[in-house]
Amino acid sequence: MEEQPTVAEAAGEIIQISQGLWTQAEVFLNSLLRPWNAYQIGIAVAMLLLAHLARYFIEPRVTEWLRTREGWPMWRMRYALVFRNRIRLIVFVILTWIAVMILREVTWPSRSYLLGIIANLALAWLIVALATRLINNNLLRSIVRFGSLTWITLSILNLTAEFEMLLDSISVDLGNVRISLWLVVQGIFILGLLFFAARFLSRNSAARIQKNKDISPSMQVLAVKMLQLVLYGSAFFIGLKAVGFDLTGLAVLSGAIGVGLGFGLQKVVSNLVSGVIILLDKSIKPGDVISLGETFGWINSLGARYVSITTRDGREYLIPNEDLITGQVVNWSHSNDFVRLDLHFGTSYADNPHDVRRIAIEAANGVKRVLKERATVCHITGFGDSSVDYVLRFWIQDPTEGLTNIRGNVYLALWDAFKEHGISIPFPQREVRMLDEPAPARPAD
Repeated sequence: MEEQPTVAEAAGEIIQISQGLWTQAEVFLNSLLRPWNAYQIGIAVAMLLLAHLARYFIEPRVTEWLRTREGWPMWRMRYALVFRNRIRLIVFVILTWIAVMILREVTWPSRSYLLGIIANLALAWLIVALATRLINNNLLRSIVRFGSLTWITLSILNLTAEFEMLLDSISVDLGNVRISLWLVVQGIFILGLLFFAARFLSRNSAARIQKNKDISPSMQVLAVKMLQLVLYGSAFFIGLKAVGFDLTGLAVLSGAIGVGLGFGLQKVVSNLVSGVIILLDKSIKPGDVISLGETFGWINSLGARYVSITTRDGREYLIPNEDLITGQVVNWSHSNDFVRLDLHFGTSYADNPHDVRRIAIEAANGVKRVLKERATVCHITGFGDSSVDYVLRFWIQDPTEGLTNIRGNVYLALWDAFKEHGISIPFPQREVRMLDEPAPARPAD
């Protein structure tokens, strides 16, 4: 069995590697004192000053030109702003490479070596800065940018082997597993790239799925969620495998954690499973108008744990998926958008019921949202204490526009029509008598 290095041995190895790096740094700094290296640094400084001055001349003109590009898409305008903000670096790269090519033509290659390194570093930094703008997440973009710049700089300076040895010597042992700083850096970099690729594929695939009209909205949401789960899960496990992490122990640990979560997070798991069932049976989908208890509104989105519903007053309710499975839900637009509404009213016994029914139907059909192609009917439902009771039934096809407002409009149309034709709407009348008042005299027989 291989013996693990002691703490003293590991510290000695770190000190030895650090001393080697410092020695190389001293040699490099001493070489800068040579005349042909000093003038290369002077040329680089002069190019930097020229680039700084050119920025004040070019940037305002580029800004004015971009203001005239009103029809450009957002991604093109964003990249144009990135280029504008890096005009100084772009000019510096161009001027430095021109100087390198001129020196290589008029003198020995060794006398442009240092300037070539500076030009390569500047070009690499520019490429990394432009490429990382594709990453929208600020934290991930900063990690990728810093890691890429560090590694490219070390590669150009031929210090990658020493740097790798230094990071690998800083480690901890957890049982049979050795975790070094180099392994952590590799893991962060590889996982960052894989998650970026997964995010890019997920967004593009989701856009294509949502544009496909042959797939129902609920199946689109399910397909997008499953695709995200597969892509991000694959990126995570492939990244761990790529850095040499043993997934056997992770499988055992995830099984134990799964059992614990199954007991402790029953409601969460129930909502997740209910969300999958909702997507599969297509009972509700984004855009549907539903009623659940006192909540009436249309569905904005289907989440893994809840459904977002917006009501007519602008409130957004997050309804757990389990409530939609176990509760009684009214889906006003499940199979079609046709909705029948009932209005109850009463008229005086002195009014002809045949005229009341005809006038009520004509009044309802005169309202804008009431469907004329579906029959509007009016029936007598009973003889009340002070009125003949009716029910008026009519159809609409746009429940998303609201139900209370269309009921109010039909009631208002009934009021106007009854006023016009002299039909009265009775109301209960009561006679109030004070206890200390004498009873009215009876008429003589």
